[in-house]
Amino acid sequence: MAAGRGAAALRRAWRERRAALLEPSYTPLVAACLCLAEGGVNLWVIRRVPYTEIDWKAYMDEVEGFANGTLDYTQLKGDTGPLVYPAGFIYIFLGLYYATGRGTDIRLAQYLFAGLYLLNLLLVFRIYCRTNKVPPYVFFFMCCASYRIHSIFVLRLFNDPVAMAILFLAINLFLEEHWSWGCFFFSLAVSVKMNILLFAPGLLFLLLHRFGLLGCIPKLCICAVLQVILGLPFLLVNPVGYLTCSFDLGRQFQFKWTVNWRFLPEDVFQNRAFHATLLLAHLAGLGLFALHRWHRSKESILALLKDPVERKHPSPPLTVNNILWQVHRLSLSSSPPTSWVSAAAARCTTSSTSGTSTRCPTYSGAPLLPSWPTCPRCCCWV
Repeated sequence: MAAGRGAAALRRAWRERRAALLEPSYTPLVAACLCLAEGGVNLWVIRRVPYTEIDWKAYMDEVEGFANGTLDYTQLKGDTGPLVYPAGFIYIFLGLYYATGRGTDIRLAQYLFAGLYLLNLLLVFRIYCRTNKVPPYVFFFMCCASYRIHSIFVLRLFNDPVAMAILFLAINLFLEEHWSWGCFFFSLAVSVKMNILLFAPGLLFLLLHRFGLLGCIPKLCICAVLQVILGLPFLLVNPVGYLTCSFDLGRQFQFKWTVNWRFLPEDVFQNRAFHATLLLAHLAGLGLFALHRWHRSKESILALLKDPVERKHPSPPLTVNNILWQVHRLSLSSSPPTSWVSAAAARCTTSSTSGTSTRCPTYSGAPLLPSWPTCPRCCCWV
């Protein structure tokens, strides 16, 4: 009898362990454990793995020029060449410059970036908690098993982690319907590194979807005004120099630094025709998603310019999942996660052929209109 009770207890413990790995409802618990583990991993990496100097010294040289009174952006230079980041980078790394003894205390800088890594991880986990779709075991491979992410944060001290942490903060604010603050922090992320602009098409669609053309103009003004305020000291001295240095869309990326295109011959990588092909492919992807994925109403896509209450079919509420899809999709050039689509297909049924309203089994409220793509209760696509 005692052996039977013990075996039953073991079976219960095993079932709970499997649930913790597979059930999205356990995400907060798994996230907390992984954050604690990541604290130890980062300390181990900082103490045992040698630091690699790539850009940190150049960053410190660039902000030191600003600290010494140089406001002409073309004169701010480091070991790797002229400064090529917007003004937000200057202010944030100026704080790091003073906090680390004018950039000389590398170990302290690594600890600060380890703290930034944990903050970044918490913001990402919070997004996953809101979606409640991804099995928790995936998170281990996202953080603890990734050498590259630890290298970028605590062994290289790049500015990419700073920009992405601010971006994830903006996405969290969008999920809470704090659109103005979200736009503020999105613009702040752009001011650290321009590649955050890759997320802009998805954000623009969300703003048009939520507010219409007139309603989204104040949000876009927040983004623009912040850029002007941050860059004002440099714009007053050399506006052309600031704009061409910090937002140089024609800058040539050196082959030795590429990772994703390493398989190409260097002459192909440096060829302008290759660059134009990538740009055209990106623009084509934007057009295809805008026409066939983002906008599913029978109305023209130009209907997004109208006030939401004036559209023929009222816009559905923006839920957690479709906010995340729109913000991330074009920046990653990928389609919606398969797990989300399959989960939605398993839960939802449509009866558009009979002309009746669509209803999700998990939603007990009023029926949804057939043109509405999401259920406001479970966020699934119908």
